[in-house]
Amino acid sequence: METIIAIDGPAASGKSTVARLVAAKLGGTYVNTGDMYRALTWVALRHGVDPAANPGAVAALLPGLALEFRLDAPGQPVLYLNGVTVPQAEIRAPAVAAAVSHVAKIPEVRTWLLARQRDTRSLGLIVMEGRDIGTVIFPDAPFKFFVTASPEVRARRRLLQAGETADGATIATVAAEIAERDRLDSTRAVAPLKPAPDAVLLNTDALTADQAAEQIAQTVRTRG
Repeated sequence: METIIAIDGPAASGKSTVARLVAAKLGGTYVNTGDMYRALTWVALRHGVDPAANPGAVAALLPGLALEFRLDAPGQPVLYLNGVTVPQAEIRAPAVAAAVSHVAKIPEVRTWLLARQRDTRSLGLIVMEGRDIGTVIFPDAPFKFFVTASPEVRARRRLLQAGETADGATIATVAAEIAERDRLDSTRAVAPLKPAPDAVLLNTDALTADQAAEQIAQTVRTRG
């Protein structure tokens, strides 16, 4: 079965966990596009490039990179960079989290990743999450959802994610970081964060991840 379930939403809204659960419930493959941007950010930082100050240097790295998801086992996609698996712990370091929005707004980066993200269609039934899946990557996706939550709830979730915040971080400081990420994502010139016109909106403040995932899965089952 080949179909696309697009799940968009802001940082720390819970969309990654929800998307992973939806894929498990429907027997599909979960694709995290955020990891692709994080991988490029990680590469840039390793090359000593400041994405905010020198976006052109980030774009210059792209011709030497090969980035793709492979199914190492059914339903288990693994991100590879130049033939080597991307280290998840390193792309989730606070330095990467702080810089990834600057990489994501570089037009050359988004153009370069577009084809690679669309290539995942070949993996079968995919649940892809990000910030522009239903608006740019797969505007023809038959199922689109926009997952969000209040700033305080999102800050608490981010604090619970190991390695995602700096030592001494508080709800207030994380909420401020998330608000800045929202501002950058929503105001960028290329593919700004926004719900697709035909997306189902889902606020997860009062829902567990499994409850949110079941709502999405049931919508797909009903409409599918």
